[in-house]
Amino acid sequence: MTVQEQLAPTRNAQDTTPAGRARYDVDENGFSFAWSAVPVHQFLAERDRAMDPNTPTSAIELDISRTIGTAYPATTPTILTRYVRIRAGETLRVAYVASGEVYYVMEGSGESRNRADAIEWNAGDVFCFPGGGETSHRGGDRDCLLFCATDEPLLAFARLRAPAPAQTAFAATHWPAAEIDRYFESIWQRPITDNTTGHSVRFMTAGLAPAPITVPTLNVAINTLAPGFDQRPHRHNGVAVTLAIHGEGIYSMIDGKRVDWSNGAAQITPATALHSHHNRGVRRMRSLVVQDEGLHYYTRTPGFSFD
Repeated sequence: MTVQEQLAPTRNAQDTTPAGRARYDVDENGFSFAWSAVPVHQFLAERDRAMDPNTPTSAIELDISRTIGTAYPATTPTILTRYVRIRAGETLRVAYVASGEVYYVMEGSGESRNRADAIEWNAGDVFCFPGGGETSHRGGDRDCLLFCATDEPLLAFARLRAPAPAQTAFAATHWPAAEIDRYFESIWQRPITDNTTGHSVRFMTAGLAPAPITVPTLNVAINTLAPGFDQRPHRHNGVAVTLAIHGEGIYSMIDGKRVDWSNGAAQITPATALHSHHNRGVRRMRSLVVQDEGLHYYTRTPGFSFD
């Protein structure tokens, strides 16, 4: 008989009093509990559906809730990502219970509105809105494809609401592609040192500065890697959802497993997994990376290391 069995509640299982709802854990190792593992995973079927010209205007969730055991859609325990397909001239309205919603424009041009804010966007742009309000996306003169990330699973787990309009931590923000590229021109000139983690641009919102985060729990960046180069093995406490923007000839090693990239597909790198990226293609790798390191920055637990 185990210790847990000896100390199991003796009350009727149907007892709904406060004492009847109590449960106890007396394991000798208080850190032995584990949720279902977050897998290494590529969302190829979802990518194919999003890029199919016959797919109607819609939001396509990258959902592995059955694998990780959540009662709500989730890409990881804290992040939900989607492809947002908008047919030319059509409008899609969405409302997410999240602290914020971040978008990368994969194809096309259009306009998005949330409350009093309107952002006109083009391919390569990044933009975000606070969560909780309705966002309307309208496509331009040709079909559009956005990639969206929110922290809906984190709020769903705690049964929290999105912030009220007067209580948002940041305001609508737009990072145009031309400005992003301007920053990269100087970043690519930096020498690689023992402290270099990569050549990337991270997207910060003014309301959350000086933290290098995009919305309160998430940090978002575009990462690049020159042909023939390798990003050295590293690990961190934040999970990563990586969207392959230019991924020809690119592969990752994740805890010893090779994962070949596929353009337009997103993949999960589990938290704390030792991973590296390798460019054997003929052009510079480019990827959008969404992590829940915003949460870890706040709790002072980013856990980054090169081993």
